[in-house]
Amino acid sequence: MKVSKKNLPFIGLSSLVLLTSSFATAADMSNMDHSGMDMSGDMSGMDHSGMDMSDMDMSGMDHSGMDMSGDMSDMDHSGMDMSGDMSDMDHSGMDMSGDMSGMDHSGMDMSGMDHSGMDMSGDMSGMDHSGMDMSGMDHSGMDMSGDMSGMDHSGMDMSGMQGGQPPADARSPDYSNGVPYGQYGKPMMMGSMPLWGVSVDDLGYQFDEDQINFEATGWYGTDSNRIRLRTEGSAQTKDDKEIDSLSSLAYWKPLSIFWNGEAGVAYDTENDNAALMAGIVGTAPYFIETDARAYLYTDGQLRLDLGAEYEWRLDQHWVVIPEVGLTAFSKDDHDNGITKGFNEMETEVRLTYETFSRQLAPYVGFSYETALGKARGQRRQENESVDSSSLTAGVKFWF
Repeated sequence: MKVSKKNLPFIGLSSLVLLTSSFATAADMSNMDHSGMDMSGDMSGMDHSGMDMSDMDMSGMDHSGMDMSGDMSDMDHSGMDMSGDMSDMDHSGMDMSGDMSGMDHSGMDMSGMDHSGMDMSGDMSGMDHSGMDMSGMDHSGMDMSGDMSGMDHSGMDMSGMQGGQPPADARSPDYSNGVPYGQYGKPMMMGSMPLWGVSVDDLGYQFDEDQINFEATGWYGTDSNRIRLRTEGSAQTKDDKEIDSLSSLAYWKPLSIFWNGEAGVAYDTENDNAALMAGIVGTAPYFIETDARAYLYTDGQLRLDLGAEYEWRLDQHWVVIPEVGLTAFSKDDHDNGITKGFNEMETEVRLTYETFSRQLAPYVGFSYETALGKARGQRRQENESVDSSSLTAGVKFWF
């Protein structure tokens, strides 16, 4: 068979033109319009595993009217490289309602694509997106109302999408959000500021006993740790003007919401003896202020003081305060008029008027004291009164 040599230049030239056109088309797809592209047919066996679109410029491609409602259940995009510039691609009207349950997008890079109006209402239950990079994609208007129950996103990278993981410095631990504190430095929370206070719960005069009773507490520290100095007792205003007091210096710490613990040292002027002290102070049910303190003296004597107080508020200023106290000892001490067991009980009822600031409250009241147990017999032997009562008047304040 003879081939005419006259047509060879024409065929070669045509092939060169076609080859050049193909490269030009593959290189620049930025203005391609897929608005009327119909892919509704059966594409279940299409293989895009080796398709390379990494050097293509598809920034202006329009897929607004693209119809992909056909069967694409077996399409393989596992090796498809779409890492080129697709930042301006428009898929707003793209219809993907078809069956894409078997599509594999595990290696597909779509970091710059815009899917704001993309319709994915079809069956995509078997689609594999395990290796898909969608860090820059915009899905603000994407419709994904279809069946995607079987889609695999185990390796999908969505770290750059809106609503992803916040940066490490999104909120600083001290809530400053990176704003400096200025010339005064970091502020201190109220609960951690060292403060101080003084509370005088009783400073009154007993008319029948002709003596002044006192009870005061001072403290320094925070809401979690404090040092407390406490003293209580009485001072005679006639004869030898003797002062009997029990003072303690203790460490104070909250134990729970309503209870605080104390531990420290104490000194009793009546017995002229030092002691170790431990106690618990707080609010019992029905808002009863309760305290229990134990004192271990150097001579082995153990003293227990129990007290309870309640504030019955009549209005914003008038308050009725009943209180009771018990004292017990572990052994007899006849030199100091002490017997084993409960020795005495003290009760008092006050009518208090709190001023406008409530830091100063004068009161009038009635007190009653009685000996208990063997202490009653011992007092009778020593010609001392077993019971006593008295009108009282005084003031309580704090600052």
